[in-house]
Amino acid sequence: MRLILMGPPGAGKGTQAKFVADHFGIPAISTGDIFRANVSEGTPLGIEAKRFMDKGEYVPDEVTNQMVRNRIGEPDAAPGFLLDGYPRTLAQVEELDGMIASSGHRLDAVVVLRVDQDEVVQRLTQRAQVEGRADDTEDVIRRRQAVYAEETEPLIQVYRDRGIVHEIDGMGEVEDVTKRIFAALDVVPQS
Repeated sequence: MRLILMGPPGAGKGTQAKFVADHFGIPAISTGDIFRANVSEGTPLGIEAKRFMDKGEYVPDEVTNQMVRNRIGEPDAAPGFLLDGYPRTLAQVEELDGMIASSGHRLDAVVVLRVDQDEVVQRLTQRAQVEGRADDTEDVIRRRQAVYAEETEPLIQVYRDRGIVHEIDGMGEVEDVTKRIFAALDVVPQS
């Protein structure tokens, strides 16, 4: 199974990614984790990425694309993978298409977690208070939501046009959301 998990900040992607990856026996690959691993290991890509990250800038597509290409080329990703946080641009969609096609496979599904924006904002502000995240204010969280809507919604439409999007109600108990995801994905033919 080769799939992408999408949803706004606070939708529960990280939580669900682990359950879905375990269910299908594939690695959950987060671009944030890839960046941190490359930076901590001091790889040439990590050094390049760190230059941008230290300035608070986005890591350029060519660096991000190569990190993802390297990661999905590792042996544990041969039977498939779950991507969280990639692609984020239309250019990355095209790049990912090429990466997957070069291995003789295709993208099987895109799971989009739909959540109530106000509830997510409340959830994240509570988490920020508990975890002492001073930068996760309501204004910052709402801005992240707006950026997601502006930048990611067009990508969802690309995949919707391909007929591989599964929109899942991301509200409610974690176990209930997981069951909804499995119900949608367990019938998807795998490449």
